[in-house]
Amino acid sequence: MNDSNLFLKLNNQLYDLRTPVVMGILNVTPDSFFMRSRFRTDRTLLQQVEQFIKEGATLIDIGGYSTRPQAAPVSTDEEIRRISDALEIICKKFPDTPISVDTFRSPVARMAVEHFGAAMINDISGGTLDPMMFETVADLGVAYVLMHTRGTPQNMQANTDYEDLVSEVLQFLQKKVAQLHLLGVNDVVIDPGFGFAKTLNQNYQLLSKLSYFQEINVPILAGVSRKSMIYKLLGTDPENALNGTTAVNMLALMGGASILRVHDVKEAVEAIKIYNEYRKHS
Repeated sequence: MNDSNLFLKLNNQLYDLRTPVVMGILNVTPDSFFMRSRFRTDRTLLQQVEQFIKEGATLIDIGGYSTRPQAAPVSTDEEIRRISDALEIICKKFPDTPISVDTFRSPVARMAVEHFGAAMINDISGGTLDPMMFETVADLGVAYVLMHTRGTPQNMQANTDYEDLVSEVLQFLQKKVAQLHLLGVNDVVIDPGFGFAKTLNQNYQLLSKLSYFQEINVPILAGVSRKSMIYKLLGTDPENALNGTTAVNMLALMGGASILRVHDVKEAVEAIKIYNEYRKHS
């Protein structure tokens, strides 16, 4: 990977991702798979953002549509209402913190950027669920997280048949990055999509080959926090998957991840500190 490609522009500020950073997850949905990441009041929402920033989060990622397997669909209007309510209060209190919006819908992306100055769109569908998403992001001039999945959140776990998993995910991301660059989207981050249209074994296969994705020459985001690839393997549940998450985050860092998307910022920041020290001596 060329180090010059590890810089990301967010709200006209350049971030150096040669030192990995943390993205804190903020779900404004009533049905997130991890109970403690759901927020019902403005006060608890602001407290969580404040804690994330204090613990060292560089970005906050706000989602209004639960994308866990078999999650109930949410209308575009309802997703816009949830996200705009959260952005309204967060952007007032923390105007300098870059906000990423977790959506696969271009109208939601446009609203978040034009009305609230969101710096990044995090699209779990990699542009496959809304044909206007790439053009919208290009028009808005914001950073974009391109994730690999198949199907929709409702049926993705029925779409796990691959002839060559790593090669197919790599080709999908390479092709889409090329399309984005042609449209003038320069600040692209790739996400191999752990847990999305992947079996438990396939998630670890991807993790073991994460370094292959560095050949795309853009930053890599790893989103493994408290996912079933961790808690099912350990015979536990999302609430008790923090230790496993930290272990997998460290493996992702060693594979070249530049952004860790997590529910637990403090622990991820500590993992990065240890990884940076280790890297100095290796």
